[in-house]
Amino acid sequence: MSGAVPGIAEEQSLDEVMLAMDVVDTLRHEERMVRSDLSADEREADLIERLRKIYKSQGIDVPDSILRDGVKALEEKRFVYEPPKRTFATRLATLYVTRERWLKPLIIAIGILIAIYAAYYFLVQAPRQAAIEQRRIELTQILPGEMKKFHAQITAIAEDADVRARADALFDDGKSAVAEGDHERAAAIRDRMDQLFTDLSQTYTIRIVSRPGKYSGIFRVPDDNPGGRNYYLIVEAVDAEGTLVPVLISSEEDQTVKRTTSWGVRVSEEVFNAVADDKADDQIIQAANIGIKRRGVLEPDYAIPVMGGRIVEW
Repeated sequence: MSGAVPGIAEEQSLDEVMLAMDVVDTLRHEERMVRSDLSADEREADLIERLRKIYKSQGIDVPDSILRDGVKALEEKRFVYEPPKRTFATRLATLYVTRERWLKPLIIAIGILIAIYAAYYFLVQAPRQAAIEQRRIELTQILPGEMKKFHAQITAIAEDADVRARADALFDDGKSAVAEGDHERAAAIRDRMDQLFTDLSQTYTIRIVSRPGKYSGIFRVPDDNPGGRNYYLIVEAVDAEGTLVPVLISSEEDQTVKRTTSWGVRVSEEVFNAVADDKADDQIIQAANIGIKRRGVLEPDYAIPVMGGRIVEW
């Protein structure tokens, strides 16, 4: 019984393949050996002869069958590596193989982008959206309700028909601002109605200032009448507990409007001199209380003649 031993047969086959690959490699590095002026058969015989001499000079005995197989393998490009075409599948495979190189930087870059977006959203976009929503709620719900409340309160306590008409006009203007989506104008009207109600609700006594280091009265020389004088008593508003009350005053000199606890009220020279005489004997003004502001009216009632003009600076 005879037969080839599997291990030896495989080893011999592998040696032959290796020799054939070496032959191909030799042919590639010795392209000058290939003569294009010969026919195919002559070129093959010529190549085999040349290869035989090369290997023989190196002390290697290569069978002609191996040499022919190597020449044939060269022509068939059997041992030539040809990279696959750049298809979508090969690109995906390349990305997968090289993932160790690009995956970590990509994850870091994505993390940075997420952090930047999160910071922008929570620090800029979310507060901006919240502010827009708050303005919408104020315009459509809060401001209309507050204006309606102030209008009802003003008309309920106002004794003067002109004041009630003023409240009606403000309320109508406020409703128009809401309908037009004008938040700033609606808020400003709400504030004016609030202030009007506050002014109507105030109750206080007007008294002449009579304290050390403080003026009780002054006079001005008008720029357009150097020979004339305007006389003012310096007064303050005091509530029932003796607390000074801020009052909205408009100056006749420059139309400045200021909320203050003391101001000058213009009087005649006779009234001015009478107050001066009252203070002259003991530095105390006996009749210091000269007016009362009642709830429901804007202007106080004076116990002395006044000329209507007021100032806020002296």
